[in-house]
Amino acid sequence: MRDALSVARAMLYEMARKTANDDPLAPVTLAVGQEDLLLDRAVREVVAAARASDADTDVRDLTSDQLQPGTLAELTSPSLFAERKVVIVRNAQDLSADTIKDVKAYLGAPAEEITLVLLHAGGVKGKGLLDAARKVGAREVACPKMTKPADRLAFVRGEFRATGRSATPEACQALVDSIGSDLRELASAVTQLVADIEGTIDEAVVGRYYTGRAEASSFTVADRAVEGRAAEALEALRWSLSTGVAPVLITSALAQGVRAIGKLSSARGGRPADLARELGMPPWKIDRVRQQMRGWTPDAVSVALRAVAEADAGVKGGGDDPEYALEKAVVAIARAARSRGQGQGQGY
Repeated sequence: MRDALSVARAMLYEMARKTANDDPLAPVTLAVGQEDLLLDRAVREVVAAARASDADTDVRDLTSDQLQPGTLAELTSPSLFAERKVVIVRNAQDLSADTIKDVKAYLGAPAEEITLVLLHAGGVKGKGLLDAARKVGAREVACPKMTKPADRLAFVRGEFRATGRSATPEACQALVDSIGSDLRELASAVTQLVADIEGTIDEAVVGRYYTGRAEASSFTVADRAVEGRAAEALEALRWSLSTGVAPVLITSALAQGVRAIGKLSSARGGRPADLARELGMPPWKIDRVRQQMRGWTPDAVSVALRAVAEADAGVKGGGDDPEYALEKAVVAIARAARSRGQGQGQGY
């Protein structure tokens, strides 16, 4: 009887394999990668399809340590009520050897009305299970970690397309520059823009909503650098780059910080309001720059501006490592900010 059941399951599975790539209710879905948002979406898609087919679908969401030898057999054993079930196994690459044997055996004859979702990080660990699932024709969903700005840009474009809305290339790029590398935040930003804005979404719209975020982190780097706080500036720089802030925004902020010090140092004395009109800065910025310029000399401003120019060239294609170019500039600016204390040049 058990052999006959296994044969029947195998026949059903062979039929399902033909449409596995298109059907969220395929007997086995393999979500491969380390991008949490995409992995969660792969799971939600299967669960939603199952519940659309049967509102009473039983969903079991398990971590690798919860799936012990024999557990899968219990979860997939025939039910008197023939209920639909979704069994999700997270971090499948970490399953024990005995449990992997159970899963491989199940892949050969999956149960009817049950969808198994395996979340696998990819790579060498647990590759045998990955290969076994692919060999039997499991539906596969790619969930790669998006480490390159171009990948995140493609993701944002895809998010807008999925909503049926149009966004200009400049708007998509501005969103990536402003939000950074977190896909959840990028997806949330697209959702908000689509909900709030009618018609084509352009760069100006993104600027009103989000540009200040990237500017804030860029100017944090610049503020710490012109204050001579090299370690804090480098920490802020690395954080900004890791969250996807465009290097060109950071060089721009550095340039503005150094130029502001140069402008204020050569301006006539007076009240912040008068200086603000003369220099084209808001009064609050006059007060801040006054505090920041205490360690600066005229020669130091020149040195810092050259460092910014070199970094700008490195960021825009003149060098092989934009990150190194920015780090070098930050250190040079921070050293220049301390030049008065080191006895270099003439004070203001």
